[in-house]
Amino acid sequence: MPFQIRPAKEFLVLPALPPVLSRLSELATNLIWSWDHHIRAVFRRLDGALWRSSGHNPVLMLGHISQSTLERAARDPRYLSVYRIACELHDTYMSRLRISDKLVAYFSMEYGLLDCMPIYSGGLGILSGDHLKAASDAEIPLVGVGLLYQRGYLQQRLNPDGWQTERNPDNDFYTLPVIPTLDNEGNEVKVTVRTPSGPVHIKVWHMNVGRVKLYLLDTNIPENELADNRDITDMLYGGDIHTRMRQEIVLGIGGIRALKAVGLEPTVFHMNEGHSAFLAIERIRRLMMEHSLSFEAALEASRRNNVFTTHTPVPAGIDLFDSGLMYQYFKDYCEEAGISFDQLLALGKRNVADAGEPFSMAISALKTSSYRNAVSALHRIVSQQMWSDLFPDLPTWEVPISHVTNGVHLPTWLNGELANLYDQYLQPDWRDRYADPRIWDLVKEIPNTELWEIRRRRKRLLVQFARERLVAQATARKASTAELKRTHELLDPDVLTIGFARRFATYKRATLLFRDVERLKRILTNPKMPVQILFAGKAHPKDHGGKVLIREIFQLTRDPEVSKRIVFLEDYGIEVARELVQGVDLWLNNPRRGEEACGTSGMKAGLNGVLNLSILDGWFDEGYEASGGWAIGDREEYSNDQDEMHAGAIYSLLETEIVPMYYDRRDEGYPEEWMRRIKLCLTNLSPRFNCARMVQEYDRQMYELSHRGWLDVRKEEFEAARRKVRWNAEVRRVWDRVRIISAGAGADMRVLSGQPITLEAVVDLAGLRPSDVKVEALVGRVGAEGNLEDTQVMTLAPSSEAAAHWVFSAQFLPGRTGRLGYAMRVSPDHYEDPLTRPCYSLMRWG
Repeated sequence: MPFQIRPAKEFLVLPALPPVLSRLSELATNLIWSWDHHIRAVFRRLDGALWRSSGHNPVLMLGHISQSTLERAARDPRYLSVYRIACELHDTYMSRLRISDKLVAYFSMEYGLLDCMPIYSGGLGILSGDHLKAASDAEIPLVGVGLLYQRGYLQQRLNPDGWQTERNPDNDFYTLPVIPTLDNEGNEVKVTVRTPSGPVHIKVWHMNVGRVKLYLLDTNIPENELADNRDITDMLYGGDIHTRMRQEIVLGIGGIRALKAVGLEPTVFHMNEGHSAFLAIERIRRLMMEHSLSFEAALEASRRNNVFTTHTPVPAGIDLFDSGLMYQYFKDYCEEAGISFDQLLALGKRNVADAGEPFSMAISALKTSSYRNAVSALHRIVSQQMWSDLFPDLPTWEVPISHVTNGVHLPTWLNGELANLYDQYLQPDWRDRYADPRIWDLVKEIPNTELWEIRRRRKRLLVQFARERLVAQATARKASTAELKRTHELLDPDVLTIGFARRFATYKRATLLFRDVERLKRILTNPKMPVQILFAGKAHPKDHGGKVLIREIFQLTRDPEVSKRIVFLEDYGIEVARELVQGVDLWLNNPRRGEEACGTSGMKAGLNGVLNLSILDGWFDEGYEASGGWAIGDREEYSNDQDEMHAGAIYSLLETEIVPMYYDRRDEGYPEEWMRRIKLCLTNLSPRFNCARMVQEYDRQMYELSHRGWLDVRKEEFEAARRKVRWNAEVRRVWDRVRIISAGAGADMRVLSGQPITLEAVVDLAGLRPSDVKVEALVGRVGAEGNLEDTQVMTLAPSSEAAAHWVFSAQFLPGRTGRLGYAMRVSPDHYEDPLTRPCYSLMRWG
């Protein structure tokens, strides 16, 4: 190793701000500026060139700005007015804070908040960042927990052949809007976790995201002498299986300890994907140690306020650790906590008896949470099928996984010119009420000419941005003078422009559009109605298939016939995404149906008036009819032979409908039908697919209920959890003898519509009380294959006792004619919401 010099002493240099501008640092370190353009103007107006060259990072900018520039701004009444307005907006925003004993701790592996801070890889991180911003806007008491990666996620470069190469430059945390967290005595907050190599020390930083604090954990500190320990937070999704295990221990276990170290006691814990599932184990350990609970009682208590959101629609996306690796990392942890290692393993297994089954982080999160949700209505169905074997006695549609469809943070992603137009035509308070559908009824009053001109200006800005970026890419590849000249001429702001930008996973079918290259060329080069396409996206460093797709696209950009009509923008991130979703005309999305959990890029495009051309997957399966866009294919399960069909559908829609519509009546000023669809898109998608609606649903459906559940269960030293464990043990002891002896209807099997019938079940309770069980009838239409369909669940009440058996009954009023049927079941009843039932639920059918 080459000789390296370490400092004998460190000191931190801060910008010397004129007294009249003393709050610039405060404004820079609260991310409100990232979504409020009035506050952002403080930095942009100070030095526009430095603002751009700093990567829109106000902390770095203030560290590099000249003293003369600051002094000049301090004497400029115009700038001081902008500065005062920014301070007032900041103070007004921060002064509104809901007082509550509820506190949500939101855990995520990645956060996409700023382009200058690449601690995110794609949609999961962007969603996490938007979640924090929306929670701040909604005054939901919430803190975030994540990892502070020294080298973040990859920066993408393409070589002359179009093959993706990666680099991971260091993040200098002291020039970013992230702050070391200090305790009450002014010392940096640090916590420790253990791994097989010994203790790992973790420094706690934080970011101010409006009213929300995001705590970020950092292991690259001097206290960690081993390189392996310092490198735990080196890169997002980097390293081997040991790195992933250590990262998830730091996030889950270290995150819980960090919150305690800063004096926070959350009442709700939200696991955004399974990466943080070890937090549930740490919560169990703490309850056992601090309140003398058994493992079962601690699990019962901690389940009450754990929320788990799954984003993964395919098993391949789940983190799995084999039993040997789990033993290596958790043997000492279990011994110290008094937890049986088998108990720990059982939390992450489908089949507890299968010694070879690996530990699944997703299964662990499902088993240790009361509230579990998917991220779109279709993804809920996929998830219920995917995890149905954890609930073997339930029909798939009853598997307790709900859904909250994702959204995007509208103030972050809406282009400023469109926002200014809304200031003129929508209600004055639209920025505070944009989740209210009534606000958007006034979109119809916006003149088409004004809206069309904004769309044209945004595309001109996009073309300028793309050309500058493409020139920089070509220069970095040492392109020839001729190629550099050609790059300056790429793209035309008057041409219909399609955007395709996303993570280059193979299931997203990035090259589906190239199934028939000659047909595509005819579409792109139509002399009267030309089309151009902008591609962007990264492949994971280990995803060879994704890199191949990128190279295919890049090589087609070299084809002289279409070289001016297809471009690939490198290093897709927040900045590139914002330019694309605000500037293109049509957003293309063509994954295999059922494999896109939700997708949010099309939402961002839609709220900017960009129409969608998409597979009916994720959010678009819910929003298509109201979107003004076009669907590729039908609502049917994906099969391999659909690639050809879907590609043909894209070509056909472009040739016969989309392209002619865009160019229709252009001589008269604007395409009338296209503008009608844009207004439909803005009116319907803006209030429905934003994060304000999303976090309100989380708060109403999960956070508030989890919070109340926690307050109830912790009363009297968790007596309710202890009692529930005793009750569970008693029920399990006799459950094998519980059975439905008979089930029938107190009526002839031919009844008239509207005529009530009595459903009865005689149940042997094996000594249990009627209040210990729930007897239900599932009534529905009998389908062609003899199965119940369109089923409703009815609860039967105990009506009499006969010969040591109990009779349960209920009145059923048939509301339709035809062949109906019913089935009876009995299950333990501890007054739980069916959506929060544990994975070990017992049930008898009869």
